[in-house]
Amino acid sequence: MTMPALEDLRALGREDLSKAWQALHGKAPPPRMSQVFMRRVLAYEIQVRHHGGLTKTALKDLARKEGKRKQSSKTARGLKPGGRLLREWNGTTHVVDVTEDGFLWRGQTYRSLSVIARTITGSHWSGPRFFGLTKTRAHK
Repeated sequence: MTMPALEDLRALGREDLSKAWQALHGKAPPPRMSQVFMRRVLAYEIQVRHHGGLTKTALKDLARKEGKRKQSSKTARGLKPGGRLLREWNGTTHVVDVTEDGFLWRGQTYRSLSVIARTITGSHWSGPRFFGLTKTRAHK
């Protein structure tokens, strides 16, 4: 099957979308991929072939921004399951266990340390900073 025209994608059923996917990628689409998502990927590829892809500058900018995003969240993601964080706040010691699914505090799992810190303090805090996982800048 040749690549369909962009305006024809909406009318294609699963079988024809799968054939177009096969022609594009050389293999069948993942078995549970929705038709909506297949259309989006195929539409993008059709546009790239017709108009060209992202410029080298745009690709470099995206890579740089991705690197910064990973670096900024590196500390929290660097924690390994089984680790334990302790923080004393207003005379109470709070224990947070690092799990595969996030952070366990008082029997409840949270995806974010910041939510736990906010709950403990009643105000906005960076979770990694509250638990001492980030370096603070020295005052000059």
